[in-house]
Amino acid sequence: MRPSKAASVLLSLVLALLALSFSIAVPILCRPFYYVQIDALDLPERTGWPAEVIREAYNEVLDFCVFGAPFGTGELAWSESGRSHFADVRGLFLLDFAVLGVTAAAALLFLLLHRARGLSFYRFAGRGPAFWAGAGAAGAVLLVAGLAALDFNRAFTVFHAIFFPGKDNWIFDPAVDQIILVMPEVFFRNCALLIGGVLLACCAGLIVWDLLPRRRAGRRYITV
Repeated sequence: MRPSKAASVLLSLVLALLALSFSIAVPILCRPFYYVQIDALDLPERTGWPAEVIREAYNEVLDFCVFGAPFGTGELAWSESGRSHFADVRGLFLLDFAVLGVTAAAALLFLLLHRARGLSFYRFAGRGPAFWAGAGAAGAVLLVAGLAALDFNRAFTVFHAIFFPGKDNWIFDPAVDQIILVMPEVFFRNCALLIGGVLLACCAGLIVWDLLPRRRAGRRYITV
């Protein structure tokens, strides 16, 4: 079968979105990533709450955002405005999970079409979809990381302006939404670093996946 340019472009996009959505899901689903920061960020000393109370508050918020459980923050105070923001966050989480599921299914479909129907992918500039997905996603994350490194506070504000347009309920008053005291800005910075690290690792894997079969087979066109 003649290598398909359209399929190659589409698979590149699918793989890039798969890597991105997976990377975002890691800090959401890996709760120990937060647990280890309770002591690392001295949260009990800074807030006066024991680690168990902090962990319970975080778990209840994540249970709401991920599973749709009733909203709560354990023993910490919260407001309707704070709950409304986390409802918006839940929408973004579910969107990421949906993209992860759809792109994983699409990647599997491409693999099945290749194996069962002989679908092959055009190699632009001698590189396959996996290479361009990895290179494109890596370039994007490095650009964003570079801009964020210049002024993380500004990047944090821009992020909320983009994903929560027209809303200011993400600006918490610690007196009424105490959860913000145990989820400081440095925690979100660490989440961004984790997402970036996982994404770069995925990009490296995609690039290597493209290069190794080419060296082994020595053909102009390969699967991905």
